[in-house]
Amino acid sequence: MLKIYNTLARDKQDFKPIEATKVRMYVCGMTVYDYCHLGHARVMVVFDMVYRWLKASGYDVTYVRNITDIDDKIIRRAAENGESIHALTQRFIDAMHEDADALGVQRPDHEPRATQYVPQMLEMIAQLEKNGLAYRAADGDVNYAVRKFAGYGKLSGKSLEDLRAGERVDVAENKNDPLDFVLWKHAKDSEADEVKWDSPWGKGRPGWHIECSAMGTELLGRHFDIHGGGADLQFPHHENEIAQSEGAHQCPFVNYWMHNGFVRVDEEKMSKSLGNFFTIREVLKKYDAEVVRFFILRAHYRSPLNYSDAHLDDAKGALTRLYTALKSLPVRPELVEGERVDWNEPYAQRFKSAMDDDFNTPEAVAVLFDLANEVNRRQSAEAAAQLKSLAGVLGLLQRDPQLFLQGGASEGGPDDASISAQIEARIAAKKSKNFAEADRIRRELLEAGIVLEDSAAGTTWRRV
Repeated sequence: MLKIYNTLARDKQDFKPIEATKVRMYVCGMTVYDYCHLGHARVMVVFDMVYRWLKASGYDVTYVRNITDIDDKIIRRAAENGESIHALTQRFIDAMHEDADALGVQRPDHEPRATQYVPQMLEMIAQLEKNGLAYRAADGDVNYAVRKFAGYGKLSGKSLEDLRAGERVDVAENKNDPLDFVLWKHAKDSEADEVKWDSPWGKGRPGWHIECSAMGTELLGRHFDIHGGGADLQFPHHENEIAQSEGAHQCPFVNYWMHNGFVRVDEEKMSKSLGNFFTIREVLKKYDAEVVRFFILRAHYRSPLNYSDAHLDDAKGALTRLYTALKSLPVRPELVEGERVDWNEPYAQRFKSAMDDDFNTPEAVAVLFDLANEVNRRQSAEAAAQLKSLAGVLGLLQRDPQLFLQGGASEGGPDDASISAQIEARIAAKKSKNFAEADRIRRELLEAGIVLEDSAAGTTWRRV
């Protein structure tokens, strides 16, 4: 049985969906005012992996990942750029999709934008006000009264006395309590019409936290199975989601809360606020996108992920070994049968056992390397097909091995035509028994990052 580490329970728990064969999952997505960085890449790849494994396990999965397209940072950035909010957010939504597609991330079943769900947010705020959990402040904002919700703090495991307002929670004199957070922000006269909506409390716009409560409820129901996101969202965002949703509907909100670990640079969390972030597209200029995906999946999703060129170089070398095993014995298409896997086979059983243990991808990847060794040792077409099929469950090893191993021409390095010409010159040198010239060509190519591999079938090459 699949076990998931549930942040709410602080323990691994058997996964039992609300409906036996169906899973409803919500993941907090991006605030689209800039390009996505590697921290965002980890969220996308991790929950893509979870989505794939749930489907491979036979579940009918409904996956929702939202887009925050109205936010203080968005408003400021649009004003700085002299462009409309819609133009700004659409540009970065398109860029996010390009990055996600490059990383092999499947699109979620629903990708709601906050601006499309304002009526549902207003309805939830009104219900919270009716239930005595929301109040209108003197400045016109509508706030959530945290101390009136008995369960506040159960996700973060802190008492009200220990809690402090989070990064995105405004502390103002107009709040009854510093921990209270805004549900509806009153409109300022200076703000453009595109950031104002009519409401029972006057023109304004929603607070950040209410978005996910309203969109999750609308698309998945008042009570659903899995809610995920980065560890930084546990408090206050996810804590506030629970307070809003359970406070409004008087029923449990989510059964399993999942949080992936931080991406770290020099032992600090990668974030735009710290200025130590690398955008996905910056990294993809240096590394193949599948190498980045493999780098993320080789670590357990809950552990910190330490970013450096050395770690990505190591991931590249490891992925190269897997592709080299497939190159040595091309997979016959009839043995793969799409993504179907015989889960009774010993390697597949080990893979499944790892994935069912809280999505333990490091152990699952270790199974792939054992299979690669089997391919190399036995030259088994069946083992090669199984390696490709199991890796496909993680979104890996689905390209032509030769194309991956050759890669693209590095900056200043030889192009494909030049490499082919040098290989032909080397073959001619060997035929004329000019082995010194043949060795010189091999050495020159190696210095340029090109490895030649000779076999009975001829000479192939790959980039290091």
